[in-house]
Amino acid sequence: MSEHAAAETAETYEQFTEHVRRMTNVGNAAGILNWDQQVMMPDAGTPARSQQTAALSTVHHDMLTSSDLADYLDTLDAADLDDDQQAVLREVRRDHERATRVPGDLVEEISETTSNALPTWKQAKGDDDFEAFAPTLEKIVELKREYAEHIDPDRDPYEVLFEEYEPYLGLDTAERVLERLREELVPLIDEIADSDAELADPFEGTYDEDAQEELVREALDTLGYDWDRGRLDTAPHPFSMGTQFDARVTTRFKPDDPLDALGSTIHEFGHATYTLGLPQDEYGSPLGQSRDLSVHESQSRLWENHVGRSLPFWDLFATRVDDHLGVDAAPREFYEAANRIYPDNLIRVEADELTYHMHIILRFEIERDLISGDLEVSEVPQVWNDKMEEYLGVRPDSDAEGCLQDIHWTHGNFGYFPTYSLGSVLAAQLFAAAEDDLDDLEGDVEEGDFDGLHDWLTENVHRHGCRYTTDDLIREATGESFTADYFIDYATEKFGDLYEL
Repeated sequence: MSEHAAAETAETYEQFTEHVRRMTNVGNAAGILNWDQQVMMPDAGTPARSQQTAALSTVHHDMLTSSDLADYLDTLDAADLDDDQQAVLREVRRDHERATRVPGDLVEEISETTSNALPTWKQAKGDDDFEAFAPTLEKIVELKREYAEHIDPDRDPYEVLFEEYEPYLGLDTAERVLERLREELVPLIDEIADSDAELADPFEGTYDEDAQEELVREALDTLGYDWDRGRLDTAPHPFSMGTQFDARVTTRFKPDDPLDALGSTIHEFGHATYTLGLPQDEYGSPLGQSRDLSVHESQSRLWENHVGRSLPFWDLFATRVDDHLGVDAAPREFYEAANRIYPDNLIRVEADELTYHMHIILRFEIERDLISGDLEVSEVPQVWNDKMEEYLGVRPDSDAEGCLQDIHWTHGNFGYFPTYSLGSVLAAQLFAAAEDDLDDLEGDVEEGDFDGLHDWLTENVHRHGCRYTTDDLIREATGESFTADYFIDYATEKFGDLYEL
């Protein structure tokens, strides 16, 4: 390449990346508005907030579909770019090509509809009234079908929507993993249900919310949360959001179950520590953004389950529970309490580590049939309850405990749920690789030294942003392609020991 051509390429690439940075900042601003709506905004603020988020969605969509961006992509396609630049081009081109197929007015309508859906869902859940939410859900399903059809009318619309959240592993991989989890875990759960083992439960009565908050803040301190770049708040449905400069976590408190808040907080910490581990000098670029939801969920599940539900963690943390909540028990008792299996639990976010995946499979099957048109919205409560009974042997008494419990469909997030199980499976694979590379990871956890694990995850996952596709990232980190083997082995060994199977 001549000097002149190289200079032109460099100038075009700089213009291209500046456009991408501005576009990313619009999306991040919308994220802050969404956080505020779920955490702090007065209930009556919804009409204005709906218009604000719709406006930002339109601006972002216009920037993503602009002729300027198309010209940059076409010019740079033929340029001599390095591997990182090619990765940025790959990620932006994929988003651009999908977005250009979707009309701007549809994007705005989806944004406004889902924003208005949030208070409708909250009210319907509070009133246990699915019929009040059904027209809104019907509208969202219709809009998301239309969205998928614009992107690719010749493909399964659910597959198109799934790729919004996991573009590289493929729906066939998700279906294969979920099928294996159903085959392997259902018999294990049945064995546990028939076991005579009695696991400890040292928690009795109720626990003050302020004391619980002190406990979860200490957990965040212990694990290494950077308070200069984060904050803790409460929300009806715990979540994390942000950037490498500001990654916030939320939790919720149940008076009679302090482990719920602790587990939720550690889970969201895992999301936040991934976000905070992204390279700061790549902010605004795909190289400074997380690698989709399966990888993101792997980070939250790794910290929640492989650290927070481990015996070494409770060897470390047992006395701190006593300090804050006045519960004096042996580490093994807390460990058992944190790992009890509840097949009759109705609520996904309260589910144990094994039955959780049955909740995901149920939702996956229902939303796939909704999008395909094989299931009517009016049929959702009945089908939901039937599947709960089939998979877990329990039937909800109300829709609030059933099909109204999750917020995801309110946001139009069809295709999101499978990434929870994919992330759990990947967490086991990553943790096994970290154990192989680090001298004594269990000992580090017991001593409260999490620097080695943080450094390993940053080196092998976080710092890469979207440099690699999902499976390539997994191979870089673990030396193997994505596999469920490690999760199945981990679950069988852990719960076999706990329940004396």
